[in-house]
Parts: sequence; C-alpha cells; structure tokens
Amino acid sequence: MLKEKIKTDFKEAFKAKERVKLSVLKMVNAAIGNAEIEKRAKAGGVDTPLTDAEVMDILSKEAKKRKDSIEQYKAGGREDLAQSEQAELNVLKEYLPAQMSEEEIKSLAQKVIAEVGASSSSDLGKVMSALTSQTKGRADGALVSKIVREALGN
Repeated sequence: MLKEKIKTDFKEAFKAKERVKLSVLKMVNAAIGNAEIEKRAKAGGVDTPLTDAEVMDILSKEAKKRKDSIEQYKAGGREDLAQSEQAELNVLKEYLPAQMSEEEIKSLAQKVIAEVGASSSSDLGKVMSALTSQTKGRADGALVSKIVREALGN
C-alpha cells in the first residue's frame, strides 16, 4: 500500500539524514493523518483506512501546491525558494504516476470527443467528465481542459 511505502521511506530518509525528503514525507504523513481524521469523522467514528487513490489525491494536491509556489517564486525573482520547492516537488513525483504528455492527452481527447459525439463547446461538460476519469492523477486538469476547448473549436 502506498501509505506504508511512504512511512518506510520516511524512516529510511531519517536514517540517511536526507533533509528535503524527510521534510516532504513528514508533511505528507501529516496530510494523510488529517485526511484519515476527516474520513473517520464523516464515517461516524468508524476507523477506515485511506485507499491508495485517496493517498494519490493528497500527493497530487501537494504537488500542485509546489508547482504554484514555484511559479510565484519565479515571478517574484526568488530563484532560491523556487529551487527549494522544485526539490520538494521532485520528492513528491517519486510517488505519483508518470504524467501524460500533451500528445497523449490530445489523442485521448479526440477519442473521447468521438465516443461522446461532441461537436461544440456546449458538449464540453460531457467530454470533460469522461476524460477526467481516464486522466485522473496522470494529467493536469487545466491542461486537459485547454486541449478539449481547442479540439472543440473554442
């Protein structure tokens, strides 16, 4: 299970004194713990562990935060902080599935558009819902949306 791998890697990073990896995995463990508490509260106190998909969602959100921070730091001329965030992002990427290329997304978008029978921008919602389920965790939603809009002629 992904959660166990993260905990094992945390222990190894601690022993090897890998400060960046240790810091990132500590933050991920805290986010997982918070999500478990939230899930337990919603389930009425029943202790249900997080699935790998839920852990993957947490990792994706954390990676997105890092990407946003990198952009902000670069815009503000803070390359040192951008590099620090990039190092953290690289650690998170070790646990995320490989991202789809733009060409792969375009190809999949064309296929889904044909399957759904979409022809205009009014069909964007149908295409996005079908496509999002196939690209979840492997492609940035904003990029997928941009590609679908271009394909539908917007």
